[in-house]
Amino acid sequence: MKLNAPKTIEEFMAQAYAMEMEASQRYSDLADAMDMHNNREVAEMFRKMAVIEGKHGTQILEQMGWKQPPANAVAPSWEGFEAAESVPIDEVHYLMRPWHALQLALAAEQRAERFFAELAKTTTDESVRKAALELQDEEREHVELVRAWMAKVPRPEKDWAEDPDPPRYDQ
Repeated sequence: MKLNAPKTIEEFMAQAYAMEMEASQRYSDLADAMDMHNNREVAEMFRKMAVIEGKHGTQILEQMGWKQPPANAVAPSWEGFEAAESVPIDEVHYLMRPWHALQLALAAEQRAERFFAELAKTTTDESVRKAALELQDEEREHVELVRAWMAKVPRPEKDWAEDPDPPRYDQ
């Protein structure tokens, strides 16, 4: 996928900040949805991911010396309509297990890694290339972290999506 590479390190870091904050917000939204369906274990998993992504955004602000987010902080879309690190909301099931949540997080981290790799290839600005490669390495570490986390949770049983009391709609 062809990217419109940012022209300056400030523009790039504003995009990276927006990506992290969008991912944090999406994880928070997913946690709220899981709470609504009384799926507390997955809600907790999504809340942890929201905190992690929010910390990454804060680190970018500190690294750039920004007191507040820049006005031009917009996450670029990637491989579809979402920002690279955002979990597509339509991939969430109200009965999903922690393993599923981590699988979604893994896919998001892998997309973010590919995004930064492609950006490093596309940009003509050396400071942007260097920062993109650093963030690619960071995302690679996150991929490994999520994989390690996945190894610690049980795989879902085959009938995980069967609801003994499904919602009923009267018409």
